[in-house]
Amino acid sequence: MRRVIVIGAGAAGMMAACRAAECGARVLLLDKNEKTGKKIYITGKGRCNLTNACDTEDLFANVVHNAKFLYSAFYGFSNFMAMDFFERGGCRLKVERGERVFPQSDHASDVIKTLEKKLKENGVEIRLHAEVKEIVCRNNKIAGVILRDGKKEQADAVVLATGGLSYPTTGSTGDGYRMARQLGHTVVAPAPSLVPLVVRGAYPKELQGLSLKNVQASLISARNGKTLYKGFGEMLFTHFGVSGPLILSASSYYGEKEKKNGCYLKLDLKPALEKEQLDKRILRDFAENQNKQFKNALGGLFPNRLIPVMIEVSGIPADKPVNEITKEQRQKFVSVIKDWRLEITGTRDYQEAIVTRGGVSVKEVNPSTMESKITQGLFFAGELLDLDALTGGFNLQIAWSTGYLAGESAAG
Repeated sequence: MRRVIVIGAGAAGMMAACRAAECGARVLLLDKNEKTGKKIYITGKGRCNLTNACDTEDLFANVVHNAKFLYSAFYGFSNFMAMDFFERGGCRLKVERGERVFPQSDHASDVIKTLEKKLKENGVEIRLHAEVKEIVCRNNKIAGVILRDGKKEQADAVVLATGGLSYPTTGSTGDGYRMARQLGHTVVAPAPSLVPLVVRGAYPKELQGLSLKNVQASLISARNGKTLYKGFGEMLFTHFGVSGPLILSASSYYGEKEKKNGCYLKLDLKPALEKEQLDKRILRDFAENQNKQFKNALGGLFPNRLIPVMIEVSGIPADKPVNEITKEQRQKFVSVIKDWRLEITGTRDYQEAIVTRGGVSVKEVNPSTMESKITQGLFFAGELLDLDALTGGFNLQIAWSTGYLAGESAAG
């Protein structure tokens, strides 16, 4: 019987251990934390958006880096297979807006309970407080691992599923990158992703706490004007910049190159209206408030807290009577509403990032098995790999799919 050691009891690691045991391997699951699934507990604000109920084919469009690499993984263990896995394991599911899938209970702990139950049913040995110091390799072939306390464990295969660097308090401290490098693998520089963006200027601080719904945001390169991302949804102003689901998705496309060359966020505050329609709407508002000052005629257009900022951006004096505002001033105001630009200076750090972009280069991993092309018997799964996706359950689906495939392949 093959012995498989899985390092990391997160989403990918637990799925890999389940599948390897199901396929007949003797499995040891190691984690340095005091409990399994520590990061799962806090995903989706504790509700755990565990996958997305879109067509399986549509999963690829939501993967930002290296989507093609996931072909075998996604079709070998699809989003619908993942849903079936949890439902059969006793975790009832529901589908919400954007096809996001959650436990019916709204408790991430139910996802972990299902995985733990499956691990137990399949006879997986779970060892917590067990930190791996190094993976042992002989003649380019996996031989086992050495733990931090000096204990050695033999293995025919090792699945490395230690996660990235996001939420370091959950144990994601980059150990997997170190071990992969020691075995000759290239690690694409990690960076925070699905993370709030930092904006230059005082506007975000003035608007701190204000949430805007139904806005369109585009991430634009300052160097060549290229649109890197365009999305529609909800955003939030913070003391340092912007956050919210729309911004987190945009951040997936903001890398070192964008930081170096400059980048800005283009906001369309009224995406449902074309410029001409918006101009007519403003004319109507002005007609209804013709004896009022500009600052007192905007209540129908914006939330109260946004009005002073939009007046400042427009360049129209706040106390100017609306019947004195020229057509040119009004049209400039329309342009500002449809194209408000905020300069991005960077992202927040790993403490606030949902996932890590970068990781073990997928060029050195066989996409049909998740096995290393360098070391026989070494397999990778989850966020440790250079794979990341948008919000909506897609990153956890990457974990389930790659974990399932790695576990199956490791069991031989």
